Amino acid sequence: MPLPYTVVRIYTSEEARYEGKPLSHAIVDYVHGLKISARCLVSKAAAGCYENGEIATFGVEVLSYNMPLEITIIMPSREKDAVLPVLERMTEDGIMTVEEKEVHWHKSRKQLIPRQVKVHDVMTAGPVSVKLTATAGELMKLLSESEFHSLPVIDPDGRPVGIVTQGDLLRRAKVPMQVGLLTELAAHHLKSLEDSLAGLTAKDVMSAPLVSVKEDELLSIAVETMLENNLKRLPVLDKDGKLAGMLSRLDVFKTILEKAPDWQALKSSEVILANVKMVREAMRHDTPVLKKDAPVWDAVDLIETTDIKRVAVVDGGGKLLGLISDSMLMCAFFGHRAGVWDYFVGKLSFTDAGHKQKEFQQATRAKTAGEIMRTDIFSLREDDLIDEAIKLMVAKQLKRVPVVDKDGVFKGMLTRDSILRAGAAK
Repeated sequence: MPLPYTVVRIYTSEEARYEGKPLSHAIVDYVHGLKISARCLVSKAAAGCYENGEIATFGVEVLSYNMPLEITIIMPSREKDAVLPVLERMTEDGIMTVEEKEVHWHKSRKQLIPRQVKVHDVMTAGPVSVKLTATAGELMKLLSESEFHSLPVIDPDGRPVGIVTQGDLLRRAKVPMQVGLLTELAAHHLKSLEDSLAGLTAKDVMSAPLVSVKEDELLSIAVETMLENNLKRLPVLDKDGKLAGMLSRLDVFKTILEKAPDWQALKSSEVILANVKMVREAMRHDTPVLKKDAPVWDAVDLIETTDIKRVAVVDGGGKLLGLISDSMLMCAFFGHRAGVWDYFVGKLSFTDAGHKQKEFQQATRAKTAGEIMRTDIFSLREDDLIDEAIKLMVAKQLKRVPVVDKDGVFKGMLTRDSILRAGAAK
């Protein structure tokens, strides 16, 4: 069945302006911002004349200037009543025609990461950074208090030479657990940890050489760099090589939501979309699973061996009941902080733990996965669109979301990294 579309043509010139911008640029930005199933084309003529007597030509004998432009917009007819008055107000010099057309089909290809966006449009400017001489204790404190999970290390000239992450503190400073969990421990444990880090500086624990990106680089290239190097964030350099900002996966997702069109609206306009990706195409299938009556210690073992740091708790039929994370485990044994501390510091097993571990052992053995799991969780359906998943994860600040089928059976976990890999796949 033919689709009713409207074609608008505006005949104007290079000198035409709207609020200080070239009219052609302003109209392209306006149509793009509508996020409707419309296309806009700007064509520059080779020669022409105007009703005021001016002539424009590329001829060598006449200096060319103020060349004629044609701006063409094609859109669903139902949008024209809202769009035409705006275009009329924007166009102070030109001629506008309107023509109705029957469109036999409208096809479009989904693009998760907008091609025209550059890193400086997206990055978080003015990030917290540290000098090479910053102590490991200072690094630990900054990471625990900051919403960011990495610290660029800069030289005396302000040029980044490395980066410190929680993983660097775990590997090189021998911090026994993630920084975010340290706040749950008693003050004397934190003091003893800071004392043990004495003498270590950012230079000793940072990751180097640094993987970075220029601020004028395309966002799509920056995402490829993140994926190739398995990084969650990138330092951004200005033209002089100094630190200008940080680019995180969350920055990328916010840009996708802001810049991308309303795909659902396009689909409802009978636009045929190609390259549509569902959650099932991006999710990870290697998330550990436990039955609700499994001992908690099984969750401890599983969380330590997976980078997802989550365990899905299911019933006998595989339906998702809840999730367990490392922070939930800490909260579950909050009354046994000494036992938790000794386990992480010494990596003591249950069988080899000393006398002071007995209370902790008994507490962990007495609890089941179903008792400590979190049930007030968000989930996604495997047939949801990636766009909807990103919207949920940004709004709720989620790094991982469990995925279920139509019957609620657990299928896998969607992570920020897995979304970017699916979106960047050629």
